[in-house]
Amino acid sequence: MKEPYKIIKGTWITEKSTILRTDKNKYVLEVAPDANKIEIKQAAEEIFPDIKGKIKKVNTIRVKGKTKGEYLRHRRGRRPNRKKVILTLEEGVGIPLYEGI
Repeated sequence: MKEPYKIIKGTWITEKSTILRTDKNKYVLEVAPDANKIEIKQAAEEIFPDIKGKIKKVNTIRVKGKTKGEYLRHRRGRRPNRKKVILTLEEGVGIPLYEGI
């Protein structure tokens, strides 16, 4: 198994992800592009021990990087491709990292 902190890169905090968290108890994280659902679930349970065994569903989404209008030496710039995951947790369970956001 890969190192958990190399699989889960960080949180994905947007207006939509905040609504998902408050209404449906779903948490959005940015993950490594080559990670699969099993590795992501194991890494999340290792990093956040409070949710161990309480993850109901793991959904992954690939986000294509935007092409930006600025030119750099006559080339268009491009943001990197990313991958994010939506973790659905059981009712009453939360990730402490998100508290207060």
